[in-house]
This record gives sequence, C-alpha cells and structure tokens, in this order.
Amino acid sequence: MVLVFSASTAFAQKFGRVDMAAVLTTMPEYTEAQQNLEAYGLDLQNQLEQILVEYNKLYAEYEKNAATLTDSVRQLKEREIMELQQRYTDFQQIAQQDMQRKEMELMNPILEKANEAVKSVSAAGGYLIVFSTANDQASSAGLAYFD
Repeated sequence: MVLVFSASTAFAQKFGRVDMAAVLTTMPEYTEAQQNLEAYGLDLQNQLEQILVEYNKLYAEYEKNAATLTDSVRQLKEREIMELQQRYTDFQQIAQQDMQRKEMELMNPILEKANEAVKSVSAAGGYLIVFSTANDQASSAGLAYFD
C-alpha cells in the first residue's frame, strides 16, 4: 500500500518551465540596467579612443621627424610611444574588467528579483520543480526552482 501511495504521489507532482531570458527582458529594471551598461561602455570606449588618438598623433610626429632627431631624443620618443602602447593595452584590459564588474553590479539585483518571482509563483502554483528553458546565467544547470 505504501508503494502505491508513493507512486500516485509521484504522478501528482507538478513540474514547470520558465524562460528566464524572457522574464528578465520584460522587467523595466533590466532595460534601465542595459541602458546604463551601454552608456558606461561608451564612456570607456571614448576614453580608449582618446588614448589611441594621442598615440597616433605621437607616432605620426615621430615618423615625420625621425630622420632629424638625435639618438637620445629618438630613444625618448620611442619610449614614449611604447609607454603609450602599454597604457592603451592596460586600459583595454581594465575597461573589460570594469564592464564585467558593472554588469554584475547592475544585473545581480535584477536576477535575484526575477528568481524570487519565479520561486514565489512556483510555490504558489504548487510546482515541485521548474526548469529554465533558456541557457542563461539566471539559473544554474537549467533549474530555476526546486522545492
């Protein structure tokens, strides 16, 4: 009798699925975060372009005057160019890390809110397990809710 009861309980369990990407993209906070992230990225890109413009100007000046420069001045200019190249490379790496940090800072509260909403609706609907149908960062291994 216990076995039959367990089997009928297993058939009564409710499973669901949710598209977390669709949930996120319908949230007003998500749109605002995306806009903020885009603006932040454009600011970083503008700073990177300023370094590139400075580099191009310095290099063009060096190329133009290289034949007339003394050895010590040429070495100094070459060092300045190399330092600016390094600054550009360093800034690229830092900007990429900053973008990732900013994305996490902006998106984590939204992901938590979406996960809480799924959890609340799932619990209220009596769902035992809810799977995410999207391959996204909002759920681990496709599992959006487990009771």
